[in-house]
Amino acid sequence: MAVSILSSIPQIEKILQKAFISSYIDRLSRPIVTDIIRDEVKSYKKYILSASTSAEFSLEQLYDNIEHACWVMNQQRLQRVINGTGVIVHTNLGRSPINAELWQSVEDVNTHYNNLEIDLSTGKRGKRKGIIQTLMTHLVKGEDTLVVNNNASSVYLMLHELTQGKEVIVSRGEQIQIGGGFRIPDILALSGAKLVEVGTTNITTNQDYLDAITENTAMVLMIHTSNFKIRGFTESADIKELAKELPPHVILAVDQGSGTTVEDMPDEPTVASYIHAGADIVCFSGDKILGGPQAGLITGEQSLIQRLEKNPMMRAFRPSRIVYSLLEELAVRKLNQLESGSGVAETKSTMAEKNLKERADQLAEGFNDRVQVIRSEMTVGGGSLPDQSTPSWSVELIPQNTKYARSPEKLLNLMRGWPLPVIGVIKHDKVQLNLATIDDSEIAYLRNQLTEALQ
Repeated sequence: MAVSILSSIPQIEKILQKAFISSYIDRLSRPIVTDIIRDEVKSYKKYILSASTSAEFSLEQLYDNIEHACWVMNQQRLQRVINGTGVIVHTNLGRSPINAELWQSVEDVNTHYNNLEIDLSTGKRGKRKGIIQTLMTHLVKGEDTLVVNNNASSVYLMLHELTQGKEVIVSRGEQIQIGGGFRIPDILALSGAKLVEVGTTNITTNQDYLDAITENTAMVLMIHTSNFKIRGFTESADIKELAKELPPHVILAVDQGSGTTVEDMPDEPTVASYIHAGADIVCFSGDKILGGPQAGLITGEQSLIQRLEKNPMMRAFRPSRIVYSLLEELAVRKLNQLESGSGVAETKSTMAEKNLKERADQLAEGFNDRVQVIRSEMTVGGGSLPDQSTPSWSVELIPQNTKYARSPEKLLNLMRGWPLPVIGVIKHDKVQLNLATIDDSEIAYLRNQLTEALQ
């Protein structure tokens, strides 16, 4: 029995030549697919030969196992998805998509050699800042600007260089945690700074900061709570007045977070507004509202920025040519007030409700009661504007297949397995797709896929 089973299984090389394997070799590479086949063959042999099973050997079943294992691996590869959640800056879905025109405009500089670290005017080695400093001076009003790989790095670098071994004053209401367990108190401790808490969760005044200052105070760190809001009996410091009253040895730093510059975002203070109010240094994200690649930007007094540039950790935090080229081109387009310089958050959050309704009707057309158009809301997300929502329209999916009708989770699982995966949400025990985050170009694909899934 054992010998006949073993002889019935083709060699690994023969299985690699099967038609159903070729697409996975293209997607995953031949060595990875080879390992998957070996593992599945070994596992299947063990299953068939075990004394506890009476299952008959099936080569078709083995091939099904191999194909499924390849499919599972392929699902882990970074790939495009359709965002039907209504959350514009979705952290799990890559946050802000980069404008296609913006991306194409930097293709040439990134697929050829470029002047990343050479000064073309002198022929000598230069810095990889390009014209970011000048562009950001016009865009956010800081004297100088430094780019790192994300805003968490910005916060750490500021603390590590400017406050190590000294005190940093932070309001109790601003000791936030963002995704992935990034906690302000933990970062302060890691940087070597000493946290000094002032105020309460809901009220921190200018005097609270001033009363906590000692000779060993290096910084007052104010953090824009961009991922939550406290309502009711609240009070926060007046940054403009605080800047005037702080002694010269204390740096006023702000983590603005979202990266709002010239975008029209209600109740979201811009980076420039903090600089204008007297902040010495401000850090913010390059992708969320700004609309560029994932990056952290630190802007403010040139003397402070120069200190950060010389910090040994800067080598670990510096971004690539792709990030610099995208940020430069994005800033130019924003300053020229071009539509392609608008981030996805601004573009989608200002979409007319009427247009969203028309797109929802287009998606639902012909499905009768299996796709129903309903009112909904969209949010910016990504730790930005947590209190803001905008009217939107969604479609609610009602499949005839009882397996999916009774279990919206199974329908979501099915949609994630489509050739172009679709991410929806469950509300009122129904799967919903929000048109605010679905492009016009994706409607036809969704209609084709839903025709089969809902029957």
